[in-house]
Amino acid sequence: MKYISRAVWILSAVSLFTDTASEMLYPVMPIYLKTIGFSVVLIGVLEGIAEATAGLSKGYFGKLSDTSGRRVPFVQMGYALSALSKPMMAVFTFPLWIFFARTMDRFGKGIRTGARDALLSDEATPETKGKVFGFHRSMDTLGAVIGPGLALIYLYFYPEDYRTLFFIALIPGLLAIISSLRLKEKNVHKDKPKVRTGFFSFLKYWKQSPAVYRKVVAGLLVFTLFNSSDVFLLLQAKQAGLNDTMVIGVYIFYNLVYALFAFPMGILADSVGLKAIFIAGLLVFSAVYFGMAVNTNLYVFFGLFFLYGVYASATEGISKAWISNITGKKDTATAIGTFSGLQSICTMLASSLTGFVWFKFGAATAFVLTATMTLIVAAYFFTVPKPVNGVAEL
Repeated sequence: MKYISRAVWILSAVSLFTDTASEMLYPVMPIYLKTIGFSVVLIGVLEGIAEATAGLSKGYFGKLSDTSGRRVPFVQMGYALSALSKPMMAVFTFPLWIFFARTMDRFGKGIRTGARDALLSDEATPETKGKVFGFHRSMDTLGAVIGPGLALIYLYFYPEDYRTLFFIALIPGLLAIISSLRLKEKNVHKDKPKVRTGFFSFLKYWKQSPAVYRKVVAGLLVFTLFNSSDVFLLLQAKQAGLNDTMVIGVYIFYNLVYALFAFPMGILADSVGLKAIFIAGLLVFSAVYFGMAVNTNLYVFFGLFFLYGVYASATEGISKAWISNITGKKDTATAIGTFSGLQSICTMLASSLTGFVWFKFGAATAFVLTATMTLIVAAYFFTVPKPVNGVAEL
């Protein structure tokens, strides 16, 4: 564990607390939204707009972090906004307010993502990127086990009292803010000239980036375009007959698998290659979505969510480790922020598209479409060449 530095531990703890707060609400979010009058289509639009907001801000603030030479202020501000947004969703229930609060949460994510991932990258070598990002994802996702677990216990004693959970979620959010204050800026460039950074200036990086970066990110974006919010998986489980408790339970199970596998997957990726593990994850994802399209057995859902956890552990942290290994150190936040920005726009389209296809043609069609496109993307990644000129092997 010598490659897990103090900064990585702190960032991982902050992510754990934040995810505890967020994931306490995530599995009940679609249920809560439906109780206050949101349709499936409106849920899809809400998630899409929220992710698009996060995406555009990820690109901008990633670029701003690189040009300013600072990381920590972006991390601290981003986590603070996300923590404060949680109780806001329970203060009022009319749609515009819900959209505002949810967007504020995602805006906080946008501010912190590029800077945080650049910090993680700076704490690793090309040979340990998988381990460092995998460890962070394990800790982050552990919060997604604790959060829903707390929600499950609360709802056991207070069934359908969803609004109170949004206020309770403020507690781990505040712990995240306090933990983030322990971060210290290591490489502040006091003499770095001030550069005006336009909101969309990060898009220029696309033309300036290495060719392999553009090829990798293009494949990731096509996959994202057909990979909608996990909300739809939970809705499918709910419609198949799982009650609220079981929906939360299966989500906890998925995140537990994710948390347990993320670090080992990172270690494995450093040994056999980031690209190989990522492609394997896509194949597992495709199998899960094909299964979701045809399954009606309540117990099989647990098997599918187990595989879904394996998929997430093989792709989420691995993709960022991969990107950080094929870009220059001075552009890490911009590279990850640009990818995340474009990814979130695709996520907006994906969630809206899935909501529409589900509404018009049914859940099975939506899942089969996603699974088929994922197989095509997996085949595409086999064409990505190995890096040259000293960049770590993928």
